[in-house]
This record gives sequence, C-alpha cells and structure tokens, in this order.
Amino acid sequence: MKPNTRHKNPLGDISVLYVAVMTRALRAEGRAPTDLLDRFGLDEQALGAPAARISIPRFMRMGQAAIALTGNPAFGLTMGQLSRPVDAGIAGLAAQSAATAGEAISTLIQYSLLTSRNSRGAPWTVSQGREAHFYSIKPYNVFNFFVVDSVLAAWVQFLRDITGHDRVVERISIEYPSQGYDEVFEQWFGCPVRFGAESNSLRLAPGIVEAASLQAQAAMFESLSGQCALELSRIRAGWSMADRVKDQLPPLLQGGTPTLMAVAHKLGVAPWTLQRQLAEENTGFRELVDDTRKELAVEYIRETRVSLSEISWLLGFANPAAFHKAWRRWFNTSPGEHRKQYLAEQAAKGIF
Repeated sequence: MKPNTRHKNPLGDISVLYVAVMTRALRAEGRAPTDLLDRFGLDEQALGAPAARISIPRFMRMGQAAIALTGNPAFGLTMGQLSRPVDAGIAGLAAQSAATAGEAISTLIQYSLLTSRNSRGAPWTVSQGREAHFYSIKPYNVFNFFVVDSVLAAWVQFLRDITGHDRVVERISIEYPSQGYDEVFEQWFGCPVRFGAESNSLRLAPGIVEAASLQAQAAMFESLSGQCALELSRIRAGWSMADRVKDQLPPLLQGGTPTLMAVAHKLGVAPWTLQRQLAEENTGFRELVDDTRKELAVEYIRETRVSLSEISWLLGFANPAAFHKAWRRWFNTSPGEHRKQYLAEQAAKGIF
C-alpha cells in the first residue's frame, strides 16, 4: 500500500494472508480451495502478494461459502487452529519474539492495522495484556459469525504455540448468541465460552501473561517491532486531515450525526484548528460526513444483508425515510431497488 493512499474499502479490509489460512483449513477438511478462489476472483498467485487485501464483506462471504463446502459451522475454529504467527505478517513475527505471552499478544494487537482494518473499531488489550478484545462488524448474521470464531481461535492458537501450554485462556466471551455449538467451542478453547456477551474477548489463564515465549529473541523483537512501528507511521503519515476525519467517522455515526467537536477531540486538535485545516484542503466537516455516509451506504447495501432500517441507524440518519431521501440524492434511485439489481447481477455471475 502506498503511504499516501487511504483505504479503499469503507467497511474495512483484510490481508490475503488470512485467505491463505482459509485455503489451508479447506484442505484440512478435505476440500480443494480452487473453486472457492475462482468464485471470488482469486488464485494462488494472488495469495502470494502479502500487500494485497480484500474487503471484509468479501472475506465474510468467502467464509460462509467455505462453511457450506465443508458442512462445518465451526470452520472458524479450524482456521484458528491452523493459524501461524507468520500468517499475521511482520506483526506476528515481532509478537512471537517478545519476551512474554502478555507482551506478545499486546504486540500482535497493537500492529493489527498492518494486516486488517475494521472501520467500526479496532482490537485492544486491557489489564496489562491479560484481556484481549475484538471488534467485529455488527449486526451479526451467518456471514460474520466465523470471523469472530477465527480471530479468537487464532489468538488462542498463537498463545499455545509460543508458550507450549494448551490451557492458555480461562474465559472466552462472544457477542453473537449461541448457535447450538457451545460444547464444541468449550472443548476447543478448553474453558467456559459465554455467548451473547457485551464484547468479543478472551481472558488469559493465570500465569500466562508472565509466561516466557518459546520464540523469545530480544534483538529480533526490537528490530521487528521497530519495523512495525515505522510501517504504521508511514500508513498514517500520508493521510490528509480529511482522510483522518473520515477514518474516525464510521463508529461515531451509529444512531446520530457526529459533531465536529467530537471528531476534533478524537484527533487531539482544537475544533477551530480542525475546521481551518479542512478549509485549507478545500473541504468541510459536513461534506466529509456526507461522503462517508455515501461510501458506507454502498457497502452496506451491496455487501451485507443488513435491513434498510438498520443501515439508516448505522449511518446516523434520524429515520429510514431520511436515509431513502439521501440515497435518492446520491444515486437517483432507491436503496431497495439498487440492492435488488446488484444481487441479480452478482447471481448471474455466480458470485452469490
């Protein structure tokens, strides 16, 4: 990715490194990945380009297709089990060379933007790395259950690999409601799993935060984590102030229109300074809110099965009628008509 290029996928994107994990999991379950890759316009060569990314909605559809191919609703756990530190790119290599498991999981999450980005939020750690949280695209449906499963399972497998311990977590929390496979999940994670929780998270078992990494190498950790920090700064340094504002807007839109003051606070600048800098870039806050809504609306309509009323709330419109009015202003049609036509075109291509 070029330093001055803002992310192209409004809802977020993910490295093809994770698609490679999916193909590995398919093979492990006795299915050739070729048909799935062809269906989504990918091939083995594309998976060899670590800088390449696909949109999160596209990745979710691939996961659902993989579940249909294997007949395994817990396919995300298979992906997690077959994940390796290197599958998280340079962040995974840096993390495994940390001195302790707590420092390792914190490093992995700190630099997650290098391989994945969710416009609605980012993963984070608390309690000195003892708890790790994952923010998924909501509302939940059959397309994104597996994303939560695969991420939490990959984190657990990472901890198992670097510590040599099987029981590395004492609790797993998952936001979406139970799908009837609680026993499968508890057996795989080796601890209680609570569905319908407030957030997706894991809590490390006692002693794991301080547990030494079997891959610890102080010099490599310093070098690799330094490269991660440099790459992260390069990604953000190329953004204009308008880019930075649009990056902050999606999670603030839910249920209402964010204010310039709220965004300025997020960016650590005074409201008047933000207003002046946007004017210097020949744009304004209201224009950026409208542009962001438009970009996200297209993704929600095309790439998800979220209802129109839910989309209107996610974009901060007062009611569905206001969303319909905005869509007609943007595209001179209705959102329902656009979705119907788009899905018909995709079905004709054999994508859905």
